[in-house]
Amino acid sequence: MAKKSKIARYNKQRELIEKYATVRRELKAAGDYEALAQLPKDSNPNRLRNRDSLDGRPRGYMRKFNMSRLNFRQYAHLGQIPGVRKASW
Repeated sequence: MAKKSKIARYNKQRELIEKYATVRRELKAAGDYEALAQLPKDSNPNRLRNRDSLDGRPRGYMRKFNMSRLNFRQYAHLGQIPGVRKASW
């Protein structure tokens, strides 16, 4: 489980990215990189660190399932992820 402050910071950064998405797109299309540099740094989507949607873990993240490897394994064994089965051969 990640610290509550890290999860809150992550959520705040996601809101900033959504808020400035259209502005960033317009400035980039116009080629105005000076104005783009004046926007908040955290509004750049490249700075966003993907985190587990369940507990906020930043490492071992699986994009397809939006969760870390630990939670993926736990829920896959319980059969709670559709289309995922334990391999046996």
